[in-house]
Amino acid sequence: MEIDFRGANSVVVKSKAGTIVTDPTDNVKVNEINNDGVITIVTQDDFIPKKASFVINMPGEYEHNDISIIGMPMQRHIDPDGKVGVAYRLVLDGVRIAVLGHILAPISDDDLEALGVVDVLILPVGGGGYTLDAKDAAAITRQIGPKVVIPTHYEDKDIKYEVPQEPVEAFIKEIGGNYEKVDSLKLKNGALPEVLTVYELKRK
Repeated sequence: MEIDFRGANSVVVKSKAGTIVTDPTDNVKVNEINNDGVITIVTQDDFIPKKASFVINMPGEYEHNDISIIGMPMQRHIDPDGKVGVAYRLVLDGVRIAVLGHILAPISDDDLEALGVVDVLILPVGGGGYTLDAKDAAAITRQIGPKVVIPTHYEDKDIKYEVPQEPVEAFIKEIGGNYEKVDSLKLKNGALPEVLTVYELKRK
């Protein structure tokens, strides 16, 4: 399995079972969304791309080849119109991945139970009143207890955000522990680090 970062809250997960793209918003470039068989998951409706081969944007249980996807409603960080976001639990090649969007912290016991055991957690950390900040993202990470954390949606001079975002270093300092900066995350045969490790992925 390989996970690439495209900027904002968008990652591309490639596995033997298939490819999943998360939140391909207008401020990032993700060519894979047009490829046949690629699954695009979005954490809120305004992130639905104009063109994509197959999109999931609602709570529910989905199966595609050997990929399992569960979408679950969660309270959005900014919720002026009463809408909720969708968080996802993915299982590919035996690896359990949680993808969180701009949700409100902390998450409830019911949400924790629905997420279940998580190996890889992907979540925004940039704050700015728009999404989780370093402190809340670290608190949710501790609630979930993954072995791998991939921070997203943080300060990037080449990406235009709705509001200024904190640098990723704020989250890295807040969570502590092991940290690696890599081009992409490659999990061979589902192998995971023994202790919590934050991977800062190079934007591609």
